[in-house]
Amino acid sequence: MQTDGAFATWTTGAPCAVKACCTLAGVVAITYRFIDCRWQLGNPPAGRELYRAGHVPGAAFLDVEADLSDPSVPDAGRHPLPPAEKFAAAAGRAGIGDGVFVVAYGSMGGAERLWWLLRHFGHADCAVMTGGIEAWGGLLESGEAEVEPREFVPRPREGDTATAEELQRRLADPGLVLVDARMPARYRGEPNEIDVIPGRIPGARNAPWSEPLPELPDGELVAYCGSGVTACVTLHRAWLAGREGRLYPGSWSEWEQRRLPAERG
Repeated sequence: MQTDGAFATWTTGAPCAVKACCTLAGVVAITYRFIDCRWQLGNPPAGRELYRAGHVPGAAFLDVEADLSDPSVPDAGRHPLPPAEKFAAAAGRAGIGDGVFVVAYGSMGGAERLWWLLRHFGHADCAVMTGGIEAWGGLLESGEAEVEPREFVPRPREGDTATAEELQRRLADPGLVLVDARMPARYRGEPNEIDVIPGRIPGARNAPWSEPLPELPDGELVAYCGSGVTACVTLHRAWLAGREGRLYPGSWSEWEQRRLPAERG
């Protein structure tokens, strides 16, 4: 058991951990639910295969492509946000609901995408296990975990996303801090296998998702990437540093589809 002020946390060897929060009203138990969000761009089956090969005991799996996105939405980039009812169904199947504290882990921004979506749909009891499954110090289990479903009630937030139309209007706005979370080569617009039209949104700064968050100027933070997944890493790091930001969900894959202005170099 580890203690931290009024909190005591202890982890069992089974599916969940329980945190006892000491309040004036007494002790309130909170269930922890681990969620595996590993994935690989261009290889949709890889995430579940990795999960089945070995995951945190009791962890559920949510698929970045199928559960944390809605590819059926046309002309909105590679990973459009799922509608509330679709996300609620997936979250409920994974055992997420009121009174459940979610600990997400994954790869390539999968965990941070779930963190962002949970907050977007009103479930603030969530965290990211930074370092991914490699940071887990315990045993792993294979196969599919048996997860008791919960009811997830979406309570969508407003004001945490930006649209292509808004960004296009504000390209010259000095109060906008637009951040591109892609790797430097893609940010510079060098030819690559992912971007149909290489380049970046004019005026964007580069903050690669795989590197520490650089110092950014004051202003209204908006992050994007290739398709709205790894940009959530940037937003999570900013949030840990005490700064809120918005996500441009369509990101470069939508921007290039619309043939909107681009910079290179």
